[in-house]
Amino acid sequence: MNRPYNILIYFILLCCYSTAIKGQSDTILDKEKLLELYQAQRYTEAASYLQTVYREDTEDQKEIAQMAYANMMAANLPIAEKYYMRLYGQQPGSLPVLFNLASISRRRGDDVKAKFYYKEIIKADSLNFNVYKQLAGMIEIPIDPEKIAYLKKANHLNATNPDVAFDLANSLNLSKRNDSAYTVIQTALIADTLNIMLLKAKLPICIALKKLDEAIFTGDKLMQSGDSSSYVLNNMGKAYFITKHYEKSLLMFKIIEEMGQKNESTLYYTALCYRELKNFPLATGYMKQAIQEAISPFISNYYKVLGEMYEKNSQIKNAAISYNKSLDYDNNGEVYYNLAVLNDHKLNDKKAALRFYNKFLLSKPDAEKYKAVIPYVKSRITAIR
Repeated sequence: MNRPYNILIYFILLCCYSTAIKGQSDTILDKEKLLELYQAQRYTEAASYLQTVYREDTEDQKEIAQMAYANMMAANLPIAEKYYMRLYGQQPGSLPVLFNLASISRRRGDDVKAKFYYKEIIKADSLNFNVYKQLAGMIEIPIDPEKIAYLKKANHLNATNPDVAFDLANSLNLSKRNDSAYTVIQTALIADTLNIMLLKAKLPICIALKKLDEAIFTGDKLMQSGDSSSYVLNNMGKAYFITKHYEKSLLMFKIIEEMGQKNESTLYYTALCYRELKNFPLATGYMKQAIQEAISPFISNYYKVLGEMYEKNSQIKNAAISYNKSLDYDNNGEVYYNLAVLNDHKLNDKKAALRFYNKFLLSKPDAEKYKAVIPYVKSRITAIR
């Protein structure tokens, strides 16, 4: 085969290859089909379909945007991010691209990236309400100064948005800035006077500001709207108590108790109500319950373990103090045994040892668990006597 013929064959093959490539890139998008897939929310199929139409290395912004959107809606987040990052490289100031990158980052749990993209949006649009709202939502601690700053900016841009008003008022209330919190809530309520969420936020703020008649009025409005939650009843009970309507206050807290939602605070106020109503036996009983609720159920064991640590470190007096402190919260048989041995062998107080050995046996220790200990205790009681 001669040289000119070889060149001709090479040229023909090159043309065919170029035509094939061109044919692939010129595949016509069936817009109706794509729309049908979107309307049916079949985004995975839409993304797959677009891959058959567009080249992987396309530089066309519209094509990249379609691929990015379809994959994002199909929850193919790494792929969607890859396409949006290509758009970001071409148009770094695009607000839609930045918003979508921030959204994808949040959905993937990467708040650091999301915050970066939101701050990039602020550089281009410092009056973007949604960005400040999203940035505030990424900070979990309500009293964090940064969270409050973002909420204030969002609230300044849209003072009637109930979500932002609620969060800001709550943060200000927890930060003891109740005058400001009250202003935020009142402004938002002007636009929506029966917003349950805002009315609930208003309750503790009014109580903190001693606007007690307004607190009770707000609570009544909530209850008339069908909200008799423990949250509303608890705040109503506090407002009635401060205004010395003890029977009404007691009624609120007793309803909470009947709902099975009593806690340290409700038990405490119930005790105070009974005290003011001169029912001291019930007042005492409820105060004891409040104290019990306030104490960790594990505190007795904590003091026991602390005592064992002191004992192993030869801090015998501290060990005895910790063991006795443990008994203030629970009559634990093991602690009686520890104190008995401590007094018997290290403090040389046989009288105290005898008392604690007997208390250990009176606690009815598990025979199997303490099968080696019980005979020893009995032998020591006999020996000391």
